[in-house]
Amino acid sequence: MATTAPTTPLEGLQKPVEDEKAALQIEPHSNGSTELSKKAPQQSPTLADPSTENIVQVPFESPYPTSKPAPITPLTTDQSTKYALLLQTVTSWTTIPTTSAKNSPVTPLTDSERQWLTRECLLRYLRATKWSVPDSATRLLGTLAWRREYGVEKHTPDFISPENETGKQVILGYDIAARPCLYLNPARQNTKRSDRQIQHLVFMLERTIDLMGPGQETLSLLINFKDSSAGGNASVGQGRQTLNILQMHYPERLGRALVLNVPWFMTAFFRVISPFIDPITRDKLKFNEDMRQHVPPEQLLSNNGGDVKFEYDHKVYWPALNGLAEQRRSEQLERWVKGGKRIGESEGYLKGGEEMSLKEEEEEHIGRSVDGEEKVDGVVGAPLEAKDAVETT
Repeated sequence: MATTAPTTPLEGLQKPVEDEKAALQIEPHSNGSTELSKKAPQQSPTLADPSTENIVQVPFESPYPTSKPAPITPLTTDQSTKYALLLQTVTSWTTIPTTSAKNSPVTPLTDSERQWLTRECLLRYLRATKWSVPDSATRLLGTLAWRREYGVEKHTPDFISPENETGKQVILGYDIAARPCLYLNPARQNTKRSDRQIQHLVFMLERTIDLMGPGQETLSLLINFKDSSAGGNASVGQGRQTLNILQMHYPERLGRALVLNVPWFMTAFFRVISPFIDPITRDKLKFNEDMRQHVPPEQLLSNNGGDVKFEYDHKVYWPALNGLAEQRRSEQLERWVKGGKRIGESEGYLKGGEEMSLKEEEEEHIGRSVDGEEKVDGVVGAPLEAKDAVETT
């Protein structure tokens, strides 16, 4: 039976590594793979070390060595054509609405918004709309306006910090498909129902996305209702609002949702909101399954059946999480700038994987460029298979 972690947060940092064997750490490579290397013992490591038996208080930097993303399925000719058409549409945008209101004022597309419009982002919206180019464009515009209106990029760690002081949400470890794991712990609810509770979830979703490695676009959601109370859980209204945000603005991001110890009042809650959950999302929900079959025990919290002895100390965890996320974002921005600030850039390249940038692909495989950027039917930065599809239509 799984051991339940104590509920009292530790005041100190992780315990020091005590011997040379325990000092083995997993080091990430640019392509997302890992290997064991020997490190000198440290008094207070900044990231969790899955090879030690210490109490963990900070995030794991990379997936367990056996965890690998599923192979990427190549696009069909029809899908490549539709992607190219959507990319052509999105590349033409110079201004977007500032809110979701009708006749909202428009302002120029920012660099961060252009970077957000990656190749994989466009493909996620195409899959979510069953490959409808007009619907995908409409939803992408809607999400960009929503991100502005909701203030996604303006919610700072300091603003969100009070919501997570008890560790009611924790990003830690990766599942067997190398998806980062976001734990929801309703029993640790520490604030009254408010808009900031939903903003907190959005903030943590964004940080989980920051920690996704090359080749991975989805996350695992792990919810344990043990010791939770009816008053500490989301209302039906909050549940519907959360579902709307996830389904409209984070399509194709949920890889798996694992739910444990569902109390009677949450069974009724799920029954009420079930009609609002799309069938694809509903199929990803798994109730009371052995989480060790989904997450390597070496990166699964002990109170969820794993081997990780985790204690939440906000003073330690919060800066470590946000520091790691900021580092990943800075690295991606640097690569995006180096690649020419292209809409439709590959997330694999941005995340430091083996994929080349669009500019590098064009220079190596096409051998023809216009001022360093290939143009096909007015589309700048279309992937090779999408360009081929445009040229044959």
